[in-house]
Amino acid sequence: KVLVIFIVAAVIALILNPAVAFVQRGRLPRGLAVLSVYLAFFLMLSGIGVLLANPISNQVAAFSRNLPHLVKQANKTLADFQGTLNNDGLHVQFIKQGETALQTVQDKLVKGSSSIVSSAGGLLTEVASASFDVLLVFVLSVYMLLYGQTIGRLIRKYMPDGDGTPADDYPTLIQSALARYVGGQLLFSLVMGATAGIALYLIGVLGVFPDGRKYAVVFAVFYALMELVPYIGPIIGALPAVLLALFTAPISALWVALMFVALQQLEGHIVAPQIFGHTLRINPLLVIFALLLGLQLHGVVGALIALPILSILRETAVYLNRHITFEPWDNAPRGLP
Repeated sequence: KVLVIFIVAAVIALILNPAVAFVQRGRLPRGLAVLSVYLAFFLMLSGIGVLLANPISNQVAAFSRNLPHLVKQANKTLADFQGTLNNDGLHVQFIKQGETALQTVQDKLVKGSSSIVSSAGGLLTEVASASFDVLLVFVLSVYMLLYGQTIGRLIRKYMPDGDGTPADDYPTLIQSALARYVGGQLLFSLVMGATAGIALYLIGVLGVFPDGRKYAVVFAVFYALMELVPYIGPIIGALPAVLLALFTAPISALWVALMFVALQQLEGHIVAPQIFGHTLRINPLLVIFALLLGLQLHGVVGALIALPILSILRETAVYLNRHITFEPWDNAPRGLP
């Protein structure tokens, strides 16, 4: 775990170091340059939030206005479904006599609350541990940025000498590779979020999932953000649309779920390998292998750092191949002793 935290902090520091070097051109001290970059990063995130706040808030407000209708429709759908099963001889009870569907669900949740309470302590412990890890990554990345020039000189000392240009400087090449990874990740999230939004809008226009057209922007933004998390991100990103479709009609939920399954297959087998293979200059098969290996070794975090590590290894191999020459094999025939 300590090694993973250190690697994540190093990757973040390498990604932000070019920005720090650019700010330092104004002859700012290194510490102020690091502070300026982090402030600019958080301000940029805030600006993106402000730009998206208006369309998202409008769609959330529309969802709130439609919520009573959705609840009523969910109760009616479950009641009709239960009646159909009972008429066919399958006696099930989703809804108790004299209660709505949501009241029945609420009763079942209350009965299971004891197990939830008993596991609350463990959940809080995990949250506290994750928060500490995030803080530790932030602190380590700051220190790595502050001592970035010293670390760069140390790396150059133990690596073969380049030709003195940025195009043949090992630390600079590593930073460029990670910058390409960040660009590829942002492009990938943008493509998948836009694809999900367009698909939901189209099935809304076709009448399969009418609410998909109303809330396409919200679902698209949420899906794009979740795409930043490997493997489980696409599943989490699809949940709001599937649950809303389930409230509307079970058959709509089925079609929405199938649509997201198709998107995930497209994402995993075509979009991700092609985008990351192009931006990282790595064969798409190696991209898939690295993601699977990272997931197997350290779960979601391992998958998250697999591609940055792969890009670093690729640049290292190319640099060493350019500057190290091995002795040739001696293929001359030898006589018997």
